[in-house]
Amino acid sequence: MAVNEKKTQTNKKAAASKKKLLKIRQVRGLVGIPKKQREVVKGLGLRKINAEVTRNDCPEIRGMINKVQHLVQVEELK
Repeated sequence: MAVNEKKTQTNKKAAASKKKLLKIRQVRGLVGIPKKQREVVKGLGLRKINAEVTRNDCPEIRGMINKVQHLVQVEELK
C-alpha cells in the first residue's frame, strides 16, 4: 500500500506543476466595501493595497475573483 500512496503523491505533484496559476493583486482599499466582499478578499489572502498572492486557477478562486473584480487585478501565470 505504501508504494501506491507514494505514486499517488508523485502524480499529484506532477499535476499541480501543470496547473495554471493566477497572480492576484489588491488595487483598491476595503473602506466602505460590504462585509461579504471584504471577507472574500481576506479569503483570497489579501490584506493591503498592492498586496499580491499566487493561487491555483480553479473554479472556486475564479468565483471569488468575480465577486471582487473591482478591487483586484488578475494576471495568469504559466
